[in-house]
Amino acid sequence: MSQVILGKTGIVTDKNAFGALPIQRIPKADAVHLLRKAYAHGITFFDTAHTYTDSEEKIGEAFDGMRGKIYLATKTPAKTADEFWKDLETSLVRMRTDYIDLMQFHNPAFCPKPDDGTGLYEAALEAKRQGKIRHIGISNHRLKVAHEAIESGLYETLQFPFSYLAGEPELELVELCRTHEMGFIAMKALAGGLIHNSAAAYAYLAQFSHVLPIWGVQRESELDEFLSYIVEPPVLDEALLQVIEDDRKELQGNFCRGCGYCMPCPAGIEINTCARISLLLRRSPSARWLEPKSQQMMQKIEDCLHCNQCVKKCPYGLDTPKLLEENYRDYREVLAGKPLEA
Repeated sequence: MSQVILGKTGIVTDKNAFGALPIQRIPKADAVHLLRKAYAHGITFFDTAHTYTDSEEKIGEAFDGMRGKIYLATKTPAKTADEFWKDLETSLVRMRTDYIDLMQFHNPAFCPKPDDGTGLYEAALEAKRQGKIRHIGISNHRLKVAHEAIESGLYETLQFPFSYLAGEPELELVELCRTHEMGFIAMKALAGGLIHNSAAAYAYLAQFSHVLPIWGVQRESELDEFLSYIVEPPVLDEALLQVIEDDRKELQGNFCRGCGYCMPCPAGIEINTCARISLLLRRSPSARWLEPKSQQMMQKIEDCLHCNQCVKKCPYGLDTPKLLEENYRDYREVLAGKPLEA
């Protein structure tokens, strides 16, 4: 069994973590079953967030009376100290516990620090002093904030998107966390559904001994895949390297990673989904992409102000308005019954 030491936290866990965002979409009984099965087969680190609707409640139901056997990580989107305390107390009640192993600031637009005027970091320190949280981390989608968090020395973990589709900027973050003895938690290890070969994804991340991937699990078949890798870890052989190379070729260049650095959009466009709908339709076909709600989401592209704020904020230098137009064109063709070109 391969294990990860999560930076200076001292947390030692299997190199598989359970991402609990998807369980908000399934009935409580099904979620509890998945959570308990994950634990029974070696997974001990469970990551959720205050904003994942009833995810925390389902975790509380699954592990009531088992607190010392698992690690619980959650997140708060709080912007003030008062909001932080409110979110923390809510999370403690929902998960039926008196402490959180890892409390993370959830994708803040800045790096919370002492004396920054928000009181956020001070509140986290006080919660740690009181024993209500054990460790302080940050989850983000912004390279600038991630670098600040690492360099500040204030945080024990960084949660950031990382997969085999990552570029040099993300690889630099991973290396910086290693040199700073900071835990790195890899979210979106399947690139938001664009990566289909979980064995390739697992084997790639296994190269980084200090990285803890969190796998979003909604179906038992998905969980079974990752549990099988605990027993027989995939080897990064020629076949899997070819899968990775082929995916990189298909997705290189003018492709939206869905990171969300460009958000929010002044026109209300959900850029991080709309700008990659063509890829989603090709690689993760689902009837939900064509439902009225999704059609309304895509139609918002017509409201684009061409203000280019998204272009300025994109870390990959994409011409986002053009990408939105191309995806909208493809989307309308699919609605008209025309197949997308490979």
